[in-house]
Amino acid sequence: MKIFKLFKKDTWIKPFLGKYRKSLFFALVLGFMTFFCGGALMFNSGYLISKSAAHPENILLVYVPIVLTRAFGIGRPLFRYLERLTSHNWVLKLTSELRLKLYKVLEKDAVFFKSKYQTGDILGLLSEDIDHIQNLYLRTVFPTVIAWILYMFIVIALGFFSLWFALIMLLLLFVQVILFPFMAMLVNGARQEKQKILKNKLYAELTDNVLGVSDWIFSQRGEEYLEHHKEIEDKLQDVTRQIKKSNHYRNTGVQLMFGVIAIALLLWAGIQFPGNHGGAANWIAAFVLVIFPLIDAFAPLGDAAQETNIYQDSLKRLNDLSNESDERMYGTDKRELRAPFVITVNHLSYYYPDAVKQVLNDLNLSIDSGQKLAILGRSGSGKTTLAKLLRGDLQPSTGSLKLNNVDVKELGESVSEYIGVIHQTPYLFNTTISNNLRVGNENATTASLWNVLERVGLKQLVESLPEGLETIVDEAGLRFSGGERHRLALARILLKDAPIVILDEPTVSLDPLTEQGLIETFMQQLNGKTIIWITHHLQGLSMMDKVIFIEDGELKIEGSPSELATTNEHYKKLLAIDHGDYVVK
Repeated sequence: MKIFKLFKKDTWIKPFLGKYRKSLFFALVLGFMTFFCGGALMFNSGYLISKSAAHPENILLVYVPIVLTRAFGIGRPLFRYLERLTSHNWVLKLTSELRLKLYKVLEKDAVFFKSKYQTGDILGLLSEDIDHIQNLYLRTVFPTVIAWILYMFIVIALGFFSLWFALIMLLLLFVQVILFPFMAMLVNGARQEKQKILKNKLYAELTDNVLGVSDWIFSQRGEEYLEHHKEIEDKLQDVTRQIKKSNHYRNTGVQLMFGVIAIALLLWAGIQFPGNHGGAANWIAAFVLVIFPLIDAFAPLGDAAQETNIYQDSLKRLNDLSNESDERMYGTDKRELRAPFVITVNHLSYYYPDAVKQVLNDLNLSIDSGQKLAILGRSGSGKTTLAKLLRGDLQPSTGSLKLNNVDVKELGESVSEYIGVIHQTPYLFNTTISNNLRVGNENATTASLWNVLERVGLKQLVESLPEGLETIVDEAGLRFSGGERHRLALARILLKDAPIVILDEPTVSLDPLTEQGLIETFMQQLNGKTIIWITHHLQGLSMMDKVIFIEDGELKIEGSPSELATTNEHYKKLLAIDHGDYVVK
């Protein structure tokens, strides 16, 4: 199976197994003892009931079973509790080591990692993959190994009474312990993979189209999108139903097999211990009842095995991190570039490893020093991906992106000296205003801070605060409005004095008046710098030197705002929509 192949080459889990092997062994022993006590409790109870019903002449004949029943009755929850403590302690030690290793890998190779995976994949690693490894042991490895130990113990124990019946039980329990779990992995493995693909596709498309819902409405294709969405959702529900149906059939088969085992034990015990009442016949109930608590050990194995199809993705992704980090190609030397700063994009294409289609396709573009460029396009068209490529957060799949004839990837961390970014929702840290501003330049003087605050129109606001520059900013900057947070982000950029500034839809959530005021501030204070403005709206585009429109990863429209407003019908339509003059027919 695929997961066993992954374990052979694993560099994340195996190194820690030996480190905590004593705790691992102890957890398995306690797990075995839990089910042993459960079976022994029913065994003694069955014998005690039969023996008591036979009117024993001496109370001493049932005293030992009574004591054992009490001992096993206390032992079962006690061992269960200790097993849970030990196994969870072992797993938590393991996962704490894995988290530490993961964070070190991400810290060292963050840029490389972002170039290979989408943000959702990164979040998936941080929030799910380590938890999947934890569940792999708690829900699959521990229950399966304990069930195998019980399986061998039962067969060996029956061998002391009857070799031929031990062989029969070997076969019957093989169906429960090996065959049903294997069939669960085999039958539902492909379905779970299909389910995962459909879920990812549904989530990606839903996110894209919710963000770009206005584009669907204006293009009069809303019904088309809803039908497409419903089609994928129906496929997902169909696969989910198939998985549930398969699980139902398997669980029914498991219960029927336990019924067969119970009948087989009854028949065997009747032959092995003949008699009408008392004596040897008392063992019949004991042997038959012992099977019922063992159902708890064997029945969950199908679900446990089936879940390995989910865990193997996490195991593969974690191991791929180590392999890929050795292949990184980013420059570590600080490169000194001189003005003028010219960006050239040559036959650039980009796609995520698991993407169905390219995000950007054979893009060619030149951005001169001091040029004001606006990038338009609906959600998912590739414009934000282009911004990440410009900043060096992603690397091209093919083609090149250069700053003064130097690949951006070779600039390494020094790229921040030349390119600054103002995002949709600038983050403010839970510290003082001065510390938040010095993110742009840690050596900035107090006079410099007041100067940039005056330039972005926040000086009076900060002066009115009780502690001025030393006022603590609430976490995420909630003390400030959206426009004020963007102005503080602009102040950081001014302190950094980067010659190129990317505005990644900074006005998307603002009201029209605030938006217009912020745009004017940006253009005024960034005058002379290269501005790359990514936006949905056309408000303020008249102040730009050049406008490009990206559709499905390709450059569709290119020209000055005045030129496009008179010659390009699509741009005219966008202007009408943005101004509210376009009527949907």
